[in-house]
Amino acid sequence: MKDITLKITGKQYSADQEEDQMEFVTEGKLYERNGALYLIYEESEFSGMPGCKTSLKMTPECIRMKRVGGNAFGMDFVFEKGKRFQSSYKTPYGIFDMEVLTNNVVNNLTPEGTGNIFIDYHVSLGGMTEGRNCLSIEVTQ
Repeated sequence: MKDITLKITGKQYSADQEEDQMEFVTEGKLYERNGALYLIYEESEFSGMPGCKTSLKMTPECIRMKRVGGNAFGMDFVFEKGKRFQSSYKTPYGIFDMEVLTNNVVNNLTPEGTGNIFIDYHVSLGGMTEGRNCLSIEVTQ
């Protein structure tokens, strides 16, 4: 397991294409198991999910993201280009049905711990809100 530094940039686009961006730097862990790379990091207050642990399982076909944080947060997504994935999103305000449609996934992360990940997806949260998100993670040692 390698110690790494991550620069995480998240962009959200509303229906009227207004952009909201957040960016933070955090420490994480990277390891390889059974042909997949795993990236694990703690969310911060800045991300709005303090106490959550995020893990990414990366294979050539897709990226699976899991977030857990005590009783307040929980989700499990799969990002695979051109495919829809339905799941539940547990928040402090209740559990919501969630659907993601992945527009693009780029995974240039090496087992040595350098490179980046980019995910562009549309999200629908319980039919209440819809939008487009882009997640970029740059990894260094």
